[in-house]
Amino acid sequence: MSKLSKNKKNEKRQVFESRLTDYDIHLFREGTHYRLFDKLGSHVQGSDHDKGVYFAVWAPEADYVSVICDYNSWNSGANTMIPRNDSSGIWETFIPGLQVGALYKYHLRNRHTGQTFEKADPFAKMSETPPLTASVVYSSSPVWRDKHWMQTRGENKAISIYEVHLGSWLKAADNKKNFLSYREITPLLIEHVQKMGFTHVELMPVTEHPFYGSWGYQTLGYFAPTSRYGSPDDFAWMVGQFHQSNIGVILDWVPSHFPEDLHGLYRFDGSALYEHEDPRRGFHPDWKSAIFNYGRNEVRSFLISSAFFWLEHFHIDALRVDAVASMLYLDYSRPPGEWLPNQHGGNENLEAIAFIQQLNKAIYAHFPDVHTIAEESTAWPGVTKPVHLGGLGFGMKWMMGWMHDTLTYFSKDSIFRKYHQNQLTFSINYAFTENFCLPLSHDEVVHGKQSLLEKMPGDDWQKFANLRLLYTYMFTHPGIKLLFMGDEFGQRKEWNHDTELDWHLTTMPGHGGLMKCVADLNSLYVKLPELHELNFSYGGFEFIDIKDNENSVISYLRKSSNEKDHLLIVLNLTPVPREMYATGIPANVPYEVIFSSDQIYYGGSGYPYPAIYTNRSEPIHGKNSSLLLTLPPLAGVILKPLKKLP
Repeated sequence: MSKLSKNKKNEKRQVFESRLTDYDIHLFREGTHYRLFDKLGSHVQGSDHDKGVYFAVWAPEADYVSVICDYNSWNSGANTMIPRNDSSGIWETFIPGLQVGALYKYHLRNRHTGQTFEKADPFAKMSETPPLTASVVYSSSPVWRDKHWMQTRGENKAISIYEVHLGSWLKAADNKKNFLSYREITPLLIEHVQKMGFTHVELMPVTEHPFYGSWGYQTLGYFAPTSRYGSPDDFAWMVGQFHQSNIGVILDWVPSHFPEDLHGLYRFDGSALYEHEDPRRGFHPDWKSAIFNYGRNEVRSFLISSAFFWLEHFHIDALRVDAVASMLYLDYSRPPGEWLPNQHGGNENLEAIAFIQQLNKAIYAHFPDVHTIAEESTAWPGVTKPVHLGGLGFGMKWMMGWMHDTLTYFSKDSIFRKYHQNQLTFSINYAFTENFCLPLSHDEVVHGKQSLLEKMPGDDWQKFANLRLLYTYMFTHPGIKLLFMGDEFGQRKEWNHDTELDWHLTTMPGHGGLMKCVADLNSLYVKLPELHELNFSYGGFEFIDIKDNENSVISYLRKSSNEKDHLLIVLNLTPVPREMYATGIPANVPYEVIFSSDQIYYGGSGYPYPAIYTNRSEPIHGKNSSLLLTLPPLAGVILKPLKKLP
C-alpha cells in the first residue's frame, strides 16, 4: 500500500494507507482488474489504536467528493476525499474510529455543472433494506465447511435445477407478509430440494435491488446480497449449507442493464460514467433502464469483478447471465432510426461481444469447475463455443426454442396434435449445436401466461396427465433441466412475487402424485448415465420413430458413453391407450419398464401393462428386432434392456 497525503492551506495534513497500487490502477484502466472489490468501496483497516474505515470511489468527472455518514451526521464537509494524482478518477479517504455497521453514502459535485449528488457505494458489500438507500460498512468473514463439495463439484454431469424466488417460495408462518430470512428458509428449502431430487438451486437475483417487484433483475448492489433476508454472512451460511447437503447454488446475474434510481449508478458523478451517453445505446426501451457502456475499460473491470466476487467470496457454482440477447444486438427492441449501427454498419454490439468473451475467458481461467449459463433467446451462433474458436464462451445456453415449441404443442388439444408433431421432434435438429439447458422458468408462469398446469388442455385428469407426460419428455430429452418452483406440484395460479406458493395443494392426490413423478424422474435422470452422460452429444440420442403422426406416438433412445447401454422412451401423446404397439429396438433381448407416468401413485389411470416385454425377431423402424407395447393414455414410458447386450 502507498501513503497518500492531502495539503490545503491552513489544514492539517491527512495521511493514510491506500489499498491501490500503481499496478492496480493500470489494470483498472486496462479493463483487466477482476478483484476491485478488494480495492474500491469501504474497508475496515488499521491497528487497534487507529482502526477505521478506508473509502475509495471512482468519480472522474467530480471536483469534490466526501463521505457522508451517520458518524458525521451526514455533513458533506466533514470527511472530504482526496483525488489520486494519477488521473485515474479515483478518490480516497480514511475515517478513523468508524466501525462496521456505519451507514454511508458519497457526496459528489460535478466539475462542469456544479450539481451535487448523494450516491450509494457501487462496491458496497451491504446496503440498507429498501426503500432505504444508504450503504453499510461491512466486514464479511464467512466460515466455510464445504471443502469436499468445492473439490468435487466439477464432476457433476447430471444437473437438474430448481429455480427459486426466495421472497415468495415460503413466507413467515406468523405473518404471510413477512419474508423468511436466509437462515430460516435454508433448512426448509434443502429438505424440499433433496426430497424432489434436484441437484442445484438457481436463485433469482439476490443482488441488492431497490424495487422488489423487479424480482431482482433491476440490480444496483453488484457486490451485496439483498438485506431483505439477512446479512452477507447469513447468505454465505446459506450457500455453505446447500453445499454440505450436496446441492449446488446458481445465481442469476444481470450485467445487461441497471435502474435509473437517483442513489445508484446512473450518472454517478454527473456524467454517463457506467452507461452510454447516447440513449440509443445507453437506454433500454423495454425496461426503462440504463445499459452499461461495455466499451469503457473501467466498466468491464467493475462487472467482471462483480462476477468474481460471487464466485470467490460466496462459493457460487454457476452464474446464469440474464438478457444476453439484449446485449448482443444494438437494435434489440428498437425500431428503425432509434439505434446506432456498429462501425461496420451492422446491428451486432461489438463492445458487448468483446466483454462477454472477456468475462467467460476470465471466469473459466480462474474457476474452471464453475458454469456460466446464457439466457439468450435468438439463434446467435456459437454461444457455448470456446472464445478461441470464435464463440462467446458460455458453458451452457437456455434452449428457448425447445421451451416455446414444447409448451405450444402441449397446450393443444390432443385431437389436433397429429398435425403439429414436428414441434416436438424439431428440437433434435439443433439440440447439439450448443450445450443446452431446458428451461421451464418463471417467465412461463407470470401474470397473463397461466401456470404450467393450466396451460394443459382437457379436464383436470388430463391436465395432470399431460403435465406428467411433458416432464417425462423433458427429463428424457438431451440437455440439463430447469423447473421453476411450484411447477413440481402443479401450482394452479400464476406466480405472484407477493405471496407464497400454494403449499396446501401438495396434500391433494393429483398435486402430490405429480411431486412423486418429478422426484422419480429426477432420481432416474441422476442415477442413469443414459439420461445425462451425453447430454450435449449426438451420440447420446437416436430417434426410433417420429412419423406416427396419426397416433401421436414418438419413440427414441437415450445412450451413455458405453455404446451397449441405452434406454427406450415411448410417448403416447393422446388419451387413447395403444395395445400391441410395435416399436423397433436395437437389442434382441427382453425389455423391462422402469418408469411410467401413468402409475396410480402419480395420479394416473394405472392402465395395465406387462412389466417385461419379450423381444420379437421382426424388423421395424430400421431395427432387426421389435416389441409389442401397451401404451397407457397420455403417458410416457421408459424401458431398459433386461440384460447386457452381447
